[in-house]
Amino acid sequence: MTLLDRADTGAVARLTMNAPDRLNALSDGMLAELQAAFDALREDTAIRAVILAGRGKAFCAGHDLKEMQAGRQSEDAGASYFDDLFRRCSTMMQTIREMPQPVIAETHGIATAAGCQLVASCDLAVAAEGTRFGVNGVNIGLFCSTPMVALSRNVPLKHAFEMLVTGEFVDATRARELGLVNRVVPPEALEAETQALAETIAGKLGTAVKIGKQAFYRQAEMPLDQAYDFTGAAMVENMLDRDTNEGISAFLEKRAPDWRQ
Repeated sequence: MTLLDRADTGAVARLTMNAPDRLNALSDGMLAELQAAFDALREDTAIRAVILAGRGKAFCAGHDLKEMQAGRQSEDAGASYFDDLFRRCSTMMQTIREMPQPVIAETHGIATAAGCQLVASCDLAVAAEGTRFGVNGVNIGLFCSTPMVALSRNVPLKHAFEMLVTGEFVDATRARELGLVNRVVPPEALEAETQALAETIAGKLGTAVKIGKQAFYRQAEMPLDQAYDFTGAAMVENMLDRDTNEGISAFLEKRAPDWRQ
């Protein structure tokens, strides 16, 4: 049994974490399979949107605490293992942002600690009603310092800090209000609604979305004047694309574009 399954439907790839007995924890094996899958998708020009889901009762319960405790058995009490673990996890989270395709988290059950970080690292998120989100490591004495990097880039700072310092969960409706998820849908509609969103994105010009996604995150960290200079250059690049020319011409001529994707 693989820890991560991939199924493609047209230009949409669906990745499903497949460790339901461990609530899809981010074990060493799961991290490795996610990293490998995202690395492969970065180079797959046939895929224009990605869905990340979890099998079983939960989306993802965060790091595998049993593995982490086992890491303490080394001579340095686990220091090297923990450093490597958090570096590997951070690399995987950043890979999601660096991918040309938008990645949608399809969430249900719970998304806790690094599992909540995973939701926050995705470009979009759809949640089933009743889903709970938390960065609850503080409840067992481990502040969710790496998860807070992604969380604090999704949720207003005071709300993010409240979640981090209290360990309390927020439900799907509150998560949408805070900006952690985009849509909340009935559980029975979760897969279909997420797939429909992915297919909408996949129907756009892939090169335009790639340029736009890269520019979106980079400009957000720039001063205003630099952001305009940077995005202006991005639009020049976009305008010079053959399929953008075709898309504009088709719009003006009231016909469907003949894109080469």
